[in-house]
Amino acid sequence: MNCYETLCILKPTLTEEETTKLVEVVQSYVTDAGGEIAAVDSIGMRKLAYEIDGNQRGYYAVIYHKSPGKAIAEIERRLRYNEDVLKFLTIRYYNKKEMAYFDKLVAACSSDKKEEESTSEEA
Repeated sequence: MNCYETLCILKPTLTEEETTKLVEVVQSYVTDAGGEIAAVDSIGMRKLAYEIDGNQRGYYAVIYHKSPGKAIAEIERRLRYNEDVLKFLTIRYYNKKEMAYFDKLVAACSSDKKEEESTSEEA
């Protein structure tokens, strides 16, 4: 299994619930293709560098996963046909240095989630 990072830019017109559901759907694309999710980083709404389909903003979500190489074509095919996904990009981590960086990103994403959960429990 190889390590991958899939960046998805979603339509800004989706509600928060629809956005959460769509990120879960993209995660299911990965698991259905034989991969396992390492972490998910929902970056949020950002201004796009250029207009895409009349949208100047987009919701960014990054999914870190370990998947077989053959699974990427199926994941990207399903993303391509999803009308709520404006753009996507899949990055593969090759060598030991990149794999260490992947582990660092996953750990940072996981620690951010734990901090959010602890602050929400205190409130």
